[in-house]
Amino acid sequence: MGPLRKKAVPASVLILVAVVFSAWDAELHFGDVTDIGNSFDFLSGMWPLDFSMADHTLEETLITVEMAFLGTVAGLAVALPLSFLAARNTSPGPVVCNGVRSFLTLLRSIPELVLALIFVPTFGLEPLTVIVAIFLHNVAVLGKLLAELVEAADPGPREAVASTGARDVLVALYGIVPQIFPNILSHYFYRLEVGVRSSLLFGAIGAGGIGDVLFLHFKTFEYAAMAVDILAIMVLIWLLDILGAFFRAKVI
Repeated sequence: MGPLRKKAVPASVLILVAVVFSAWDAELHFGDVTDIGNSFDFLSGMWPLDFSMADHTLEETLITVEMAFLGTVAGLAVALPLSFLAARNTSPGPVVCNGVRSFLTLLRSIPELVLALIFVPTFGLEPLTVIVAIFLHNVAVLGKLLAELVEAADPGPREAVASTGARDVLVALYGIVPQIFPNILSHYFYRLEVGVRSSLLFGAIGAGGIGDVLFLHFKTFEYAAMAVDILAIMVLIWLLDILGAFFRAKVI
């Protein structure tokens, strides 16, 4: 038995024990699921699709894209410089590095919906509330992801730029950023997708966007119209995925 298999066996047993304990502790009783037909009845109510309110759905979908775009691009603009402070190979010192990492971890631990609720008393149930929530959460998530990219960057180009006597900002800009830029784009478009999907949660508090419309159709039992909302979100995510792959291919 090789060393890898020796480690895999106890790890597999540990995972199995964790799964069994989690199911037991969460009191999962699959035998209680007796009428799955209710779900099929719900799904059958979505057909045929009701496109009578498609214009409104498209308008709210555009608002969702705008909110996600603004929150994500602003988050990236702040997260990028913070990532260099959080990366061990570019931070001015351990105090700054650990401080920025702790801040990002603390901010990342707060769900986007909670962030939105915090700012509702300030901005009201407006798109700005959603933008701020997406912005803050993206600062935390992108800050961590980009810091890991900076730490994994090849030190050669960085050392070459530094040997010219360039300042630290220029070293980062010309020695590290070109290496990680394709991955920055990948992370950005992924977080943009997450921002769009998060709109469903923001719709629960009536903060606007396609999520607001979807929850309204759900509460008024207009399931066929809700299906159109879901279809619009699916198409939007698909288009964003294609767009992200296109831009990433252009810079590789």
